[in-house]
Amino acid sequence: MQSHYPERFERDMGCTEADWLRWLPDAIGAAAWQLGPDRAQVELPPGRLELRWQLMPPRTIALVRLPVLRVAFRFEGLNDAQRLAFMRRFDLYMQRGGG
Repeated sequence: MQSHYPERFERDMGCTEADWLRWLPDAIGAAAWQLGPDRAQVELPPGRLELRWQLMPPRTIALVRLPVLRVAFRFEGLNDAQRLAFMRRFDLYMQRGGG
């Protein structure tokens, strides 16, 4: 996890859009949100977060093909501490791994 999140950034997620949409409600918690085509707006009083995503070509490593979803984050009206608090929860819920 990071210790700082700017107001705007992009990230590549290793998931399909269906995965993303299934995980998103738990990742944003109790916040009110609206879903649109390839985007969502999350109300985070006193501000909000706009998420936009785009399916990218799969990442290929040897014989493995991994899905890639590029997600743009745009926070409005939230200070550094508020963005950090939200993203800590968000990242924990979106984290996938094995081993």
